Amino acid sequence: MKIRLSGPIESDSIVDGEGIRTVIWTQGCVHNCYGCHNPHTHSFDGGSLIEVDEILKILDGLVGQDGITLSGGDPMCQAESCAFIAKHAKEIGLNVWCYTGYTFEQLLQMSETKKSILDLLHYVDILVDGKFVLAEKSFDVKFRGSKNQRIIDVQKSLKANKVITNSKYDVCESQDVRYQKPEYVFV
Repeated sequence: MKIRLSGPIESDSIVDGEGIRTVIWTQGCVHNCYGCHNPHTHSFDGGSLIEVDEILKILDGLVGQDGITLSGGDPMCQAESCAFIAKHAKEIGLNVWCYTGYTFEQLLQMSETKKSILDLLHYVDILVDGKFVLAEKSFDVKFRGSKNQRIIDVQKSLKANKVITNSKYDVCESQDVRYQKPEYVFV
C-alpha cells in the first residue's frame, strides 16, 4: 500500500498537537482554504509516493515522541493508508491527532459510502476539524488556525454519537511574545 506525502516526516513538533509529535504531511486536499499555510499540499499530483511500510519502520524507530499527527493536505483524502498508519501508531503506544477540513459530521456521513474514513476515525484520539477560515484566524486558539475549527475527542464522540470537544484546548494558555508590549528599564 502506498501513500502520497508532501514532504519528509518531521519529528519533535510541539505545535501540531499536544506533547512532542511526529508529523506526517499528506499530499492532496479538496478544500483549498484561502490563506492556508500549506497550499503546496493541495495538488493530488504533488509530493511523492511512499510505501506505508516505510512509514511504519520510521514510527518503530521513534524515540521521545508522544504521538503522531496526520496533517496535510487532508489525510481523509487518503483515509485507507492513514488508517493503516494510525493503527500501527496506536499499537506501539503513540496517540494520534488528525487535522481535516471536513467536519466530524461530514466525515460520519461520508463514511457510509467510504468505510476507510470510519476505520481511520477509530484510531484517532483527537480530530481538529473544519476548514481554515482566514476571517477567523486567531493566535488565541490552541492547536488551530481559526476559531471555527474544533478539537474533538473522537473516541468519546463515536461512543456518544455526537461531537464532544476537548475543552482543555479552548483557550490558549501562552501568549505570543511578538504581541507583548516591551518593558523598558532605564538605568
